[in-house]
Amino acid sequence: MDIAIVIPSRYGSKRLPGKPMLPIRGKSLLHRVWAIGKAVQGVSEVYVATDDERIAEHARGFGAVPIMTSPDCANGTERAHAAIRTLAKRPDAVINLQGDAVLTPPWVVQALVDAFHADPTVSIVTAAVHCSWEQLAALEEHKRANPASGTLVTMDRTGRALYFSKTVIPYLRTRDTSQKPPVYRHIGIYGYSVEALDRLATLEPTPLEQAEQLEQLRALENGIPIQVVTVDYRGRTHGSVDAPGDVPVVEAIIEREGELV
Repeated sequence: MDIAIVIPSRYGSKRLPGKPMLPIRGKSLLHRVWAIGKAVQGVSEVYVATDDERIAEHARGFGAVPIMTSPDCANGTERAHAAIRTLAKRPDAVINLQGDAVLTPPWVVQALVDAFHADPTVSIVTAAVHCSWEQLAALEEHKRANPASGTLVTMDRTGRALYFSKTVIPYLRTRDTSQKPPVYRHIGIYGYSVEALDRLATLEPTPLEQAEQLEQLRALENGIPIQVVTVDYRGRTHGSVDAPGDVPVVEAIIEREGELV
């Protein structure tokens, strides 16, 4: 399969204008995310999809291939779709790697690419981490103060997503600590076949999507299957840059745990 990685990257962040060009330990946020994408095997290209020439010029400076898209794109998925529509030859599938996902290990992205190579009929693929009891307890504690933080996913026995929720699912009536709980924390990275991406672009928001504010539910509510791959962060810390205070936190993590690539 021809699989491309697209990094949606816009200048006009409300909380952090120019966020893609923020320096993180001597290298810009966008440069770091692009380097993660370039470390993945089995992809044809890593594109930067942007609506701003300043970001495009910055991307060219470290060797990335920018694609200009409309400023009217509502989210990263729309921007990734708009980007591949400009290509003379579209890939078979696209990995949407968010431009602030600076702590995403390349092997997590690799798992999505490998899922497409293993089964070219996959429509959408995403990732999840199987929680330990300690991680579940920390998640539940965090959600008491921040109920909308973090997303959970349930799957069938083949790994196909049944539902995504901001609530901890499934509800555990009993807790057998001799084995891991059947609780999976969703990692917000997606791969799409171009056919699924084309179809999603035509669909209106759906009731469950609007209730949970989770755009992946639009696919499930319209019968588009989502394959979930279980990934292991191998001791690395999950995180991204969403606000100014995240920069020193991310820099401290990189200093403590080392560079990903």
